Amino acid sequence: NIINESSDTITIGASGDTTNIVGTLQNNGSAVASTNGITMADQWRLSGNITSDSNPVTSNLERVDTAGQGTLGTAMTQSSGVFTFPSTGIYKVEFIGYANANGSDNILFAIMCTTNNSSYVEVARNFYGVGQSQLGTAYCASLIDVTNTSNVKVSFQVGSLDSGSYAGGDTAKNQTTMTFIRLGDT
Repeated sequence: NIINESSDTITIGASGDTTNIVGTLQNNGSAVASTNGITMADQWRLSGNITSDSNPVTSNLERVDTAGQGTLGTAMTQSSGVFTFPSTGIYKVEFIGYANANGSDNILFAIMCTTNNSSYVEVARNFYGVGQSQLGTAYCASLIDVTNTSNVKVSFQVGSLDSGSYAGGDTAKNQTTMTFIRLGDT
């Protein structure tokens, strides 16, 4: 039997068979959500410290490449600190800033987004600062609706850096990171 119906359950094929469905699987006329799971994940980091305000962050950017680290699917591209998404969809974008705050400094970490490939707005921010040259982290995140990969882009900002303060980076391990995970269709 290719198709078997028993007790309101339809079985297609036998256990272990691969079944391809061409077209749209529906439930009462509505499309059934994809069950493919996460198909794209990418992570970038600062490869060295940033000691002055940067909007966008353009220096010391690298994709993670230490043994054991990797990406899933088609990765992000970056040019002059502007990150372009590989396909449309809803993405979770995270920015974790590792910082040394000197004195009364409050270091800004922000995610900037454009929907017209021109003007950027701040969509997420956090600060780190406790003074007395203390090390710590700040976290911010946003869900970005990428309806058009030519227009919807993100960049990252580090600001309010006083003398002696910095956003930390290292080429061998993650300190300040930018993470991109595609959650599903837009």
